Amino acid sequence: MQRVRIGLTGLAFVFLAVLLAAVFTGQPAGEAPITPNLIEHQKAGAPATPPGQAAAQPTEPLAELGVAPGNADSNSNAPPPATTVRPR
Repeated sequence: MQRVRIGLTGLAFVFLAVLLAAVFTGQPAGEAPITPNLIEHQKAGAPATPPGQAAAQPTEPLAELGVAPGNADSNSNAPPPATTVRPR
């Protein structure tokens, strides 16, 4: 019974620590502030683009993070490298 009580107490402390961290971190760093102009664009159905950023989406987001190899389609279409024969 004591193990259960200690486990639940630890879980409660972790929950409170995460809750306090979420409260004190403030506004997320990567989000644009909400303005009336942004709300009008969302009501009209236009995609919301943050100010100062281009609307182009990355073609390989996992490759940019370094998780997957980039441009996998071109690897299969590339011709094999030419081998050179050196005379003796």
